[in-house]
Amino acid sequence: MSRAWVSDALRRIEADFNRSADTHLFRLELPAFPGMALYFKDESSHPTGSLKHRLARSLFLYGLSNGWIGPQTTIVEASSGSTAVSEAYFARLLGLPFVAVMPRATSPEKIAQIAFYGGRCHLVDSPAHVYAEAEQLARGCGGHYMDQFTYSERATDWRGNNNIAESILGQMRLEEHAQPRWIVVGAGTGGTSATIGRYLRYRDYPTELCVVDVENSVFYDFWHSRDASLVCRQPSRIEGIGRPRVEASFQPDVVDRMIRVPDAASLAAMRLASRLLGRRVGGSTGTNFAGAIQLLCEMRAAGESGSVVTLLCDGGERYAGTYYDDNWLAAQGIDLAPHAARLEAAVAGGNWC
Repeated sequence: MSRAWVSDALRRIEADFNRSADTHLFRLELPAFPGMALYFKDESSHPTGSLKHRLARSLFLYGLSNGWIGPQTTIVEASSGSTAVSEAYFARLLGLPFVAVMPRATSPEKIAQIAFYGGRCHLVDSPAHVYAEAEQLARGCGGHYMDQFTYSERATDWRGNNNIAESILGQMRLEEHAQPRWIVVGAGTGGTSATIGRYLRYRDYPTELCVVDVENSVFYDFWHSRDASLVCRQPSRIEGIGRPRVEASFQPDVVDRMIRVPDAASLAAMRLASRLLGRRVGGSTGTNFAGAIQLLCEMRAAGESGSVVTLLCDGGERYAGTYYDDNWLAAQGIDLAPHAARLEAAVAGGNWC
């Protein structure tokens, strides 16, 4: 493989990173929680519109540095959408073909974005088949299977290098409660939680990490049982988080707490967060918000003060035909009303009932 080509590819990725300012951290005012503050790290402001932009960049750097990606390599990934969108962007940046192996139920908006960046979508009926199908496709064309579910926890430098944990804590430095009581994230590959959990320990922060999980996902049960054979027959309905099997990148020992959030609560919280923020957010941000509000209510009940930081993972424009469509919710049998009422009361009164 040409070292000159690899060197130029690395330069292109670093130049792209240099053109992009760090994502914003902003505070949401919640009067029912005096002495406390909630912050959102806005990952939707990345060039490809989601948290997965960080992961895709790291996976490409990892693949290039390991000699797995060359000038003729077809990049193949198993993804429910956002990672594939971001990887398609970086593949186009390097002039490489890209194929995303995705569940057929993936939102049309994400499929269109992958096509926009020149990628091709290979749809499968069962989410459980994406791994083997992606591996087989890569082998058949002599390409490289990125395998985000294995490599995400090791491709990112958890010690720093402007990873998401270092960015959050650097931006919190001048805030009233500079060291958060909690950081709240969801888990798809587990790479983000692994990076944050490791960094908190490495830098000796007192901040604890809470991972929120969804229905039809094994992470919550695995964290309690450590049974790596757990599987779930149904796919997660909250795109980007939740998995039907235990992924290698999920590191349970760096997670201090897990909260399971019903899908209806995730989507009710998504709509509430969108109203409070004045912009549409995605379903995984709703899951994060629901977990963050529960923790704030617990802190208030315990007489604690402090800050909670969570992620705005992507924008709601990707889900206009699903999560924001009442007809889609009805077809899925999802009733937001009870969860919406509970969340509204929690935000207004500070109590988790």
